[in-house]
Amino acid sequence: MTTAWTPGGQMPHSNELDYKDTEKYPYDGYGPESPITEAGHLSDPTDKNHSLHRGLSACQVSMIAIGGAIGTGLIIGTGSALSAAGPASILISYTIVGLVVYVVMAALGEMATWLPAAGGFAVYATRYVDPALGFALGYTYWFKYIITTPNQLTAAALVIQYWCPPERVNPGVFIAVFLVAIIAINYLGICWLTLAPRFFVVSFFCMQYTFNTIYSICFFGEFEFWLSSIKVLVIIGLIILMVILAAGGGPNHQATGFRYWNDPGSFAQYKSIPGSWGQFLAVWSSMVTAVFAFLGTELIGVTVGEAQNPRRNIPRAIKLTFWRILVFYICSVFLLGMVVPYNSKELAFATKASSSAAASPFVVAIKLAGIQTLPGFLNGCILIFVFSAANSDLYIASRTLHGLALKRQAPGFLARTDKRGVPYFALGASALVCCLAFMSVSTSSKVVFTYFVNLVSIFGLLTWISILVSHIYFKKALRAQGVNERDMRYRSPFGMWGSTVALVFCIIIAFTKNFTVFIHSPKTYGNFDYKNFITGYLGIPLYIFMIFGYKLIMRTKGVKPAEADLWTGKDVIDADEQEWLAKEAAEKASGKQASSLYRHTFGYLF
Repeated sequence: MTTAWTPGGQMPHSNELDYKDTEKYPYDGYGPESPITEAGHLSDPTDKNHSLHRGLSACQVSMIAIGGAIGTGLIIGTGSALSAAGPASILISYTIVGLVVYVVMAALGEMATWLPAAGGFAVYATRYVDPALGFALGYTYWFKYIITTPNQLTAAALVIQYWCPPERVNPGVFIAVFLVAIIAINYLGICWLTLAPRFFVVSFFCMQYTFNTIYSICFFGEFEFWLSSIKVLVIIGLIILMVILAAGGGPNHQATGFRYWNDPGSFAQYKSIPGSWGQFLAVWSSMVTAVFAFLGTELIGVTVGEAQNPRRNIPRAIKLTFWRILVFYICSVFLLGMVVPYNSKELAFATKASSSAAASPFVVAIKLAGIQTLPGFLNGCILIFVFSAANSDLYIASRTLHGLALKRQAPGFLARTDKRGVPYFALGASALVCCLAFMSVSTSSKVVFTYFVNLVSIFGLLTWISILVSHIYFKKALRAQGVNERDMRYRSPFGMWGSTVALVFCIIIAFTKNFTVFIHSPKTYGNFDYKNFITGYLGIPLYIFMIFGYKLIMRTKGVKPAEADLWTGKDVIDADEQEWLAKEAAEKASGKQASSLYRHTFGYLF
């Protein structure tokens, strides 16, 4: 029998007793079946055939979080929101949703720091709320990412149309190339491609750090690190460029400032509905795009099973979320509204788009400023954005399905991993669903992109709702079991009440985000947009059906706060943390720690 550490002088809980009821607490990789043998290397030290490897470093964990968040939602989806709602509308909606996202991330960070469990945040829903909620959350998140991946591939086809219209080359060709590439990267890795550039760049700041990671980390994490690094640099470059263009520094020497906020206006009239009501509907209609843009920020909760020293690295990544939201999202959207009018025919999502309209509003801004060669270069960068997002999305989908199999909520063979820790069956199953992207072969990529945005956003909102519910119950369990929260490594600054307010707001958005299917212009009044209705709300009945279906079949009961399983597996994590601290202390004593220059430059971002 193993015992778990408890803060504040509490009596230790028996892992054997807490976990003896496998129906109430499905096995999630911790408990009496997993004594500490290789802490710091495997998420489940006793089962190498089903365990993920803790091989993601601090910089890779942070950059994967950025890579999942910065993608088509910001670079492409913002264009549809701008054309439909106006610059002030998207600034308001992105700010509100950004605050909600930060509350969700803080709540997730508190739970993940307490117990960095493999299998993602479905484990927390199972332990603290109800196994039925954990089941529904796990599959909801998997649905989200098996839809997000083909959505990214569709976006890639949409971007390529800037150079090669679909009449010349079928979009399915490009989708097939990207799909094969991301599958190969997720399974085989591209060690030979990523090691050389990182060696020369990072060694300047941290020579020994490179030698320590060059042999152990050369697959997915390394590749995603570099793709996400390119994203960050491009976004920062775009922000600087938008400031220059707004001040009149472009070739046309026109200082737009807030010109487009006056003409054509700061708020678009939704569906030509006059007055403030039409402006309010425009703001609310852009909420779905804002939600889609921020989706992926929470995926850091899935990487904890493969993160080195998660007790230190996860809170660090969470604390930087606020600044990433402020700089990469709010600032970008604000500046974009200053340099692109919402009625520009250069926007691919505009009502009267030109034949050469661009999918990204950032490309439109450069074209309007009169810069000749940069639009093509930026479109190339956007392709890297989309490719990186598709790569990380398929990674998360496979890991989520692997976690479901570990909890015996999916076929057992999906939990198997190879000697490198890759869940190859889960990866193959997730990749098969990505073939939905080939819908773009027979339907406009722009239309298919909109359908996928609807599906992904509702699954994402349901995920946020589940995380917030789990955090509320987690806080109740801490208090019921007498845990001194001051001893915790990370605490949400918003507490339980902040999660409650964010939960209410997410529920409101989930039920009203596709109100547009009921509102029509005079020319189309009476027609019901059933396609957007189905894609916009399909996730809600599916989510409810999974919760109550699982409860009826498995006869599960809600977890009482005093009985919530806060302790099982915590001894493994505590030993893991001590091993990493000892390793860092030894490196520091031998002078092998990352240089001060690295930690005070790239270390703040990565």
